[in-house]
Amino acid sequence: METAAERGVGPSAAFIVGPTGAGKTAFAIALAERLGAEIVNGDSRQVYRGMDIGAAKPSLAERARAPHHLFDLRDPIEPLDAAEFARIARRTVAEIAARGRPALIVGGSGLYLRALRGGLFAGPPAAPDLRRRMLADAGAAGAPAIYRRLAAIDPESAARIGPNDAVRIVRALEVYELTGRPLSAWHREHRFAGYADCGPCVGLTLERAELYRRIDRRFDDMIAAGLIDEVRALMAAGMDRGGAFAATIGYREIGAWMRGELERAEAIAVAKRETRRLAKRQMTWFRREPGLVWLDPAHGIEQALNLFTNYFNAERAPQDGASGRSG
Repeated sequence: METAAERGVGPSAAFIVGPTGAGKTAFAIALAERLGAEIVNGDSRQVYRGMDIGAAKPSLAERARAPHHLFDLRDPIEPLDAAEFARIARRTVAEIAARGRPALIVGGSGLYLRALRGGLFAGPPAAPDLRRRMLADAGAAGAPAIYRRLAAIDPESAARIGPNDAVRIVRALEVYELTGRPLSAWHREHRFAGYADCGPCVGLTLERAELYRRIDRRFDDMIAAGLIDEVRALMAAGMDRGGAFAATIGYREIGAWMRGELERAEAIAVAKRETRRLAKRQMTWFRREPGLVWLDPAHGIEQALNLFTNYFNAERAPQDGASGRSG
């Protein structure tokens, strides 16, 4: 359970959020170069080793333009939940601040970013035996089977999570089993008090048709860049046994093709469709988040730069005064 002191990311961090394919990486790097900032990953798939192309991690050339953090923390079969991610990210932001640099937290994973901006609700701790049983059920019957159970008891959470994310489905069912109340009810009661103290948050948005066009083109680019070989390597290493692989669009569909469950063209078409659906769910999530400033990625750099510069300068001012500096 989080304490009040653990809610919110604290000072010296600003946020760039938005749906997959909106251009967050290029936008964040351009800002980081001008701010002298370091970038902290806020994407729940980019924390996994070996999931590079399909998770749209920044390239090595892009990472060379600004320091990047919190990539490749775990193997895909090792889960990293939002609460643990938030603890790691807070430490990282504090280390960046100690170097006298601002941090930009960048990603499209709503729960990870909510955990950083405002903290998580004080729900029950994990029950390992119950969780193992539910995960075994998911492995035997498939995630959609336990998803149907979640949809019956907590349709609001089911709509937010999606039918293939076994880890989050199990957590929602676990909360219900342990408390008798749906996860969505807990979320509604939680006020995310840390929002008042967290830094500014920019959301990137595009017209839906343009966003979907970018998503389709990007997946074609991923195939051309070697996504199939990346999936093959993960499967050969046994990293496709549930976990992040099975819950991640692109890996899941290409893996199904390799196992003979889908035709290649069908796998690509399904992956594009599911990515568009993910983007729609992400936009629905972020529109409910308080305090976002929505910008067009092609034209909003200067506005974001002014917003973040004013915030970081205001943050530094008390420290400068305390050190005895004068103008």
